[in-house]
Amino acid sequence: MPDIEVSGRQVAVTSPDKVVFPDSGHTKLDLIRYYQAVGDGALRGVSGRPMILKRYVHGIQEEAFFQKRAPKKRPDWIEVAELKYRSGLSAEEVVVTDLAQLLWVVNLGCVDLNPHPIRSDDLARPDELRIDLDPMPGVPWPAILATAQCAREVLEEHGLTPWPKTSGSRGFHVYARIERRWPFAQVRKAAEAVAREVERRIPDIATARWWKEERHGVFVDFNQNAYDRTVVSAYSVRAVADARVSTPLTWDEVPGVDPAAFTIDTVPKRLAERGDPWEDMDLHAGSLDGLLELSESLGPAPKPPKGSIPLIEIARAQHKEEALEALERWKGRHPGVVEHLQPADVLVDGMRGRSSVWYRIRVNLQHVPEGHRPPQEPLEVDYNPFEGVDWEAVARRRER
Repeated sequence: MPDIEVSGRQVAVTSPDKVVFPDSGHTKLDLIRYYQAVGDGALRGVSGRPMILKRYVHGIQEEAFFQKRAPKKRPDWIEVAELKYRSGLSAEEVVVTDLAQLLWVVNLGCVDLNPHPIRSDDLARPDELRIDLDPMPGVPWPAILATAQCAREVLEEHGLTPWPKTSGSRGFHVYARIERRWPFAQVRKAAEAVAREVERRIPDIATARWWKEERHGVFVDFNQNAYDRTVVSAYSVRAVADARVSTPLTWDEVPGVDPAAFTIDTVPKRLAERGDPWEDMDLHAGSLDGLLELSESLGPAPKPPKGSIPLIEIARAQHKEEALEALERWKGRHPGVVEHLQPADVLVDGMRGRSSVWYRIRVNLQHVPEGHRPPQEPLEVDYNPFEGVDWEAVARRRER
């Protein structure tokens, strides 16, 4: 078991030869060496922030599990902060402030890093506003970039400095540093104003509709600013086959950028040669006053749909592969329905369970002629992620 000496500490690396990315062959030690190489940039994204541990203990080919609480057996130099939740419970979450702590987290099986938008010295007031651009199936990459540019304009016009990065997956992220003056509810309200204004300006491309069955194009996800939400940080490696990295950019780079160019192999060299585009981010904390005024001028947000959308549920499954197999079985029974479906009509939702993600599949029948719409049938797979939960005990904790 090799040790790595960093930040004046010895960090043990367990199972260094374990393959984390089967397609590329990258091992746990490769992942740790990557984070060591991009340490300054990666720390800029997580330093001082409590984080949820998203652990791929058997590599990315198996589902991760989420661990809020710091492991009880940990070095005395691992820092924590206690967060309280609506359930009435609390958790001491890991807070990374140096490279040794970061590598210790990666050794636990964390491929990407998932910090909260707060610092440990003030858990009630975020210092980051995060816009997560989440494309619906079939949306082309240029539409995502056009949405990012529109979000940039809205943020700049309302007094904030926007910072772009690839998500390392299908979407795109735009961040803004904010003064630590507003609670989560106000930050989320400001982010929702950005989303609604983007939708107003480019309605054919972007949507702020919270209900997935109403969405089209690129969803401007404002809810990542709610309490207990996390987003992968800058320089995080993603759990995708080619080991892509969520990479900070300059706005000059955004038009035509190819997210596949940023991987565990290419980003360390890029950072060494070009520096970190987000290096000065902390110098540009701005006010939410402009966005909160925008929110008031936009008026109340749209209400949820009430039975107007013909939606049926296909499966609830513990694993994504199992859910998709269930979808294929359903399609096999309804070929006449499938021919009418558009890519965005199949809704695959990753749902947060107690400690892992589970998957729900629904089908929007809006493009299927009314007389050919199948009824709701028994679910192909009916997984209950909350089986065994004592809801009465949960309610009692909330009342305390």
